[in-house]
Amino acid sequence: MGNKLVVNVVTPNGTIYEHNAKLVVAKTIDGEVGIMPNHAPIIVPLAIDEVRVRRTDADTHVDWIAVNGGIMEMRDNIVSIIADSAERDRDIDVSRAERAKIRAERKIQKAKELQDKNELKRATVALHRAINRINASSHH
Repeated sequence: MGNKLVVNVVTPNGTIYEHNAKLVVAKTIDGEVGIMPNHAPIIVPLAIDEVRVRRTDADTHVDWIAVNGGIMEMRDNIVSIIADSAERDRDIDVSRAERAKIRAERKIQKAKELQDKNELKRATVALHRAINRINASSHH
């Protein structure tokens, strides 16, 4: 068994992250999970949140990735995250994320006024995604 992880984050647009790491921390729908080398095999559904990766080539540096749900699998020291969308902190367009947040807040207000539960759910997810992107970008 090795003393490092291989971390891959894949979206429909391709691989957005691939590095060796000594620790991965992600938020699942049931809470936070930390993965270190030689962790037992698992597959977990991810929440809309940041994934933190402590790379093997950096003592204190952490890579932050905004992940909008998906799944994470750990097997044979390979952590694979498959998500609908994900962005590294350095790649996030903060002004675009801020505009998305404002749009989502307006849609939430309108959905509440119209009592449209489906639109309220969609707008709430959009708001969580925008806030997640803003939060992840603040670490860069």
